[in-house]
Amino acid sequence: MLNLIWLFLILTGIGVAAWNGRIDLVTETFFSGANEGVAVCLDLIGLMALWLGMLEIAKQAGLIRILARIIRPLTGILFPGVPPNHPALGAIIMNVSANILGLGNAATPFGLKAMEELQKLNSEPDTATDAMCTFLAANTSCITLVPATIVGVRVAAGSVNPTEIVGPTLFATGFSMLVVLLTDYCWRNFFRVWYRRVKR
Repeated sequence: MLNLIWLFLILTGIGVAAWNGRIDLVTETFFSGANEGVAVCLDLIGLMALWLGMLEIAKQAGLIRILARIIRPLTGILFPGVPPNHPALGAIIMNVSANILGLGNAATPFGLKAMEELQKLNSEPDTATDAMCTFLAANTSCITLVPATIVGVRVAAGSVNPTEIVGPTLFATGFSMLVVLLTDYCWRNFFRVWYRRVKR
C-alpha cells in the first residue's frame, strides 16, 4: 500500500510539472535529492559505527547479562511466559538499549533475533504469543534518551542547535511507552478476561 502511495505522489508531481511546463524541475530535484541522500548517509556512517561498536563491546563484556539481572523484575512482569535465562530476554534488552540510544537501524537485528527466540517458545506457530505482542508494542514505542540518529541528521543538515530535540523526544517517547505498556498489561490481565466472559 505504501508503495502505491509513493508511486501516486511521484506520478502526480511529474504530471503537475509537465502541465506547467517545468519538467526540468523534476530532473533537477531527482538528482539533487539523490546527492543529498548519499551525503546524509555518509555523515551518519561514523555515528552508527560508534554506537554499534559500543553495543557490541557491552555485549562481549557481559554488561547485557548484568543489565538483564537488574531489570529482571520488570521483564518478569512484562514477559511472564519467558524463562528468566532465555536468550530472548538478552535480545530484547539489546533491542531496547539500541532504541533508547535512538539507533533504530541497530535495534532491528536484535528485534528480529528476539522474535526468533520467542517463536521457539510458541506452542502455536501461526499465532503471536503475549510476549511477542508486548515486545512489539515496547519496540514500537520505546523511550529514547539519546536520539543519536536524529541528532546526526540535524548536524548533517547544518542545524544551529541539533540537540534541542532531546527534551521533547524524551517526554514524547516516555509518555508513549508508558501508555502502550499500561494498555498491554491491562489487556492481558483485565480486558481479555472480561472479553472471554462476555463472549460466553
